[in-house]
Amino acid sequence: METDASSEATPDSAPSADQYEPLSIDAAAELVDRITENVERVIVGQHDAIEHIIVAFLARGHLLLEDVPGVGKTMLARSIATSIDCSFKRVQFTPDLLPSDVTGVNVFNQKTREFEFQPGPVFANVVLGDEINRAPPKTQAALLEAMEEEQVTVDGDTHRLPSPFTVIATQNDVEPNRTYELPMAEIDRFMKKLRLGYPTEADETELLGRVAGDHPIESLDPVASVPEVQRARRTVITVDVREPVRSYVTRLASFTRDHAQLGVSPRGGIALVRAAQARAVLEGRDYVVPDDIQTEIVTVWSHRIRPGGGDDDGTSVVERALDTVPVE
Repeated sequence: METDASSEATPDSAPSADQYEPLSIDAAAELVDRITENVERVIVGQHDAIEHIIVAFLARGHLLLEDVPGVGKTMLARSIATSIDCSFKRVQFTPDLLPSDVTGVNVFNQKTREFEFQPGPVFANVVLGDEINRAPPKTQAALLEAMEEEQVTVDGDTHRLPSPFTVIATQNDVEPNRTYELPMAEIDRFMKKLRLGYPTEADETELLGRVAGDHPIESLDPVASVPEVQRARRTVITVDVREPVRSYVTRLASFTRDHAQLGVSPRGGIALVRAAQARAVLEGRDYVVPDDIQTEIVTVWSHRIRPGGGDDDGTSVVERALDTVPVE
């Protein structure tokens, strides 16, 4: 296991998000632009992916990055965390990793003759779970309570996680015989799933030029604070989602349930609405339009769908839903 932190986070130490006043829509959109531009000092050619990660962060969601090794998944997550002046920890998932290596453990203090809780690396604002599918299911499951409830329970005692709290997990889609498939219950906890892909020739040439000397991540400074992010999250919550848009999401969800072995659950519908609210803020609006739904739906829903067979995958089911279900 490997951990890394820009600052320390302790259980129950951070104020809750509802103690912050929302930013204005314009101020929240400017904050997103500031973070995006800062990350692009390190990451080349991934503007859309950076925006998708920030959307998940502001919408109180978690992110799964899946791709081949070496395309910058870990560096992208680290750049996002560094751009926000918050605590960051990295966990390298391996077959011998135990649940307590992630959540923490009670240790007996010889001086006080009492057990004391030693928090694990999950106690951070941004937690990078590197190669999460290399750990056995029991260790993967240690993240379930943290991702859903923003807390962990150890020996019957519950400990709150710092706020904001976001998990960015990576998994390689090579060497499947040496990995453990993530269960649907855990996949469903990730708001978004992204693939980065290989860079274009121009982007890769630019990247090689940037890293020829010192790596740009080493000189990257924070451009946003935790209170600013908390206020931006409060802004997202205030974005209006009117009945026609809610009905549109419901009808899209019904289509996936009728055309797949496992369609989108109500949790998936909630995740899509929250992501669309954050997307509206990025666009400078205080209300959601169908375009926001259509921009977010593939990354939010595709990984939640188990197709019935044939050549279908989750993405093709979502795309057919968009082609078939009218906007009313």
